[in-house]
Amino acid sequence: MNTSGSRRVRLFSALIDACFHEKYSLPRLLKDAIAGVTVGIIAIPLAMALAIASGVPPQYGLYTSAIAGIVIAICGGSRFSVSGPTAAFVVILFPVSQQFGLSGLLLATLMSGFILLLMGLARFGRLIEYIPLPVTLGFTSGIAITIGTMQFKDFFGLTMATVPEHYLSKVAALVMAMPTLDFGDAAIGIVTLGVLIFWPKLGLRVPGHLPALLAGCAVMAIFMQAGHPVATIGSRFHYLLPDGSQGNGIPAILPQFTLPWNQGSGLSWSLVQALLPAAFSMAILGAIESLLCAVVLDGMTGKKHHSDSELIGQGIGNIVSPFFGGITATAAIARSAANVRAGATSPVSAIIHSLLVILALLVLAPWLSWLPLAAMAALLLMVAWNMSEAHKVVDLLRRAPKDDILVMLTCMSLTVLFDMVIAITAGIVMASLLFMRRIAKLTRLTEVPVETPDDMLVMRINGPLFFAAAERIFSELQSRSSGKKVIVLLWDRVAVLDAGGVNALRNFIDNLTEGTEVRIAEILFQPLKTLARARMQPIEGKLSFYGKLEEAL
Repeated sequence: MNTSGSRRVRLFSALIDACFHEKYSLPRLLKDAIAGVTVGIIAIPLAMALAIASGVPPQYGLYTSAIAGIVIAICGGSRFSVSGPTAAFVVILFPVSQQFGLSGLLLATLMSGFILLLMGLARFGRLIEYIPLPVTLGFTSGIAITIGTMQFKDFFGLTMATVPEHYLSKVAALVMAMPTLDFGDAAIGIVTLGVLIFWPKLGLRVPGHLPALLAGCAVMAIFMQAGHPVATIGSRFHYLLPDGSQGNGIPAILPQFTLPWNQGSGLSWSLVQALLPAAFSMAILGAIESLLCAVVLDGMTGKKHHSDSELIGQGIGNIVSPFFGGITATAAIARSAANVRAGATSPVSAIIHSLLVILALLVLAPWLSWLPLAAMAALLLMVAWNMSEAHKVVDLLRRAPKDDILVMLTCMSLTVLFDMVIAITAGIVMASLLFMRRIAKLTRLTEVPVETPDDMLVMRINGPLFFAAAERIFSELQSRSSGKKVIVLLWDRVAVLDAGGVNALRNFIDNLTEGTEVRIAEILFQPLKTLARARMQPIEGKLSFYGKLEEAL
């Protein structure tokens, strides 16, 4: 990860680096245009599917890709990232939209944008490095399981009066609803999913999303010709026209400026308090996903992103987007990787992708309304599978230490059964405790092979002398030093000493038998600094410090 991002926050850093510090030419613009169109074709159906999965009409997903996509591309710190609605947010956004409606979701998005902005200004960009792989793998796999489960209703055309909030109840309700399976919806879903699975094997450069949707629509046409109705975007979603009449599907208008809270009961302090936990979850997940995406793109391209600038760009995008109906956005790893593979050279490709989404909204809205919901569910099932990174999960289960496996399975379970914030918090705490236990076990006492009198003990401490290891080390030293008058401790391999280690050393000195002296030799810089700050002074006849082991002997 680029460390310069944590030293100096730069707005528009990716755009400036890619288009001004490097010569931007017509051939580069052509490459960006091709990449932008390619990603736009992928983003249009996904944006609508993700909006539906989040509990809002599909046009709000298009508004998000259009507005947030442009703003983040201009203001962010990663030149290849493509931002918009992503699958990871569905598990957070759906409960918010169900409880607080569209206005509550837009307000929560606005609040999350301010939190992301503050994180970037506080230079929290590099904190992503401190989230262990088992934690990220666990909660992303858990989110994938939840998203996949949520698609079964539309994929099979099940009839359900209500969808329970909790996962186990949701699974039970889906099982109970299986007798209501609609063969038309199921056939559309299976054909769409089949094309998505087998299309990459053809080796064509055209993304599989469009052929899969066309195949699903062809199946839909067959069933509708036979008089079998199929659920579509137009049959599920409606909007009001300026003359008061009702339209079906997606309105063919540009995103309109409006205050997010004006679409509901208004703005109140109690509403802000109620939405704050969800906004915080959105911000944390947005930060993690956008920075992970930037790291992946760095590996693919050899370029470096600016982590804090990326957080600021994501924050500004999520502040601006809700005023035009956009829901929460972040960098999408799959779309960003497709952007790189399509030949993108700068954030201009992400801007072109957003312009294509706006064009589709104006020109293709009547046709988009005919897309079957089962086909959209199939798209999200494929997204959930890719997001789960099943190969990495299997590899970790087969090869990783048991501690890492336990952390991953715990995060995955908590994400599915409760929520992402609980999972990440518990995962980081558990991973930290297990890591400290692992490091503490590395700290040990060994005898130094030197000739000494019978009443002298010479020992070396190997490893960090911190709170998790210090008490054990000095307890072992206490038992070994019975009958000794001089105890020489060699600290040339103690790289870290903390307050717990200092306290354990004090207790050891205080509990020495009368006439026993401790001599500490070859102290490294950090432990020496810690001892000085703790005002550990030599005690005549009890404690002394030496630069070399020979002097102590």
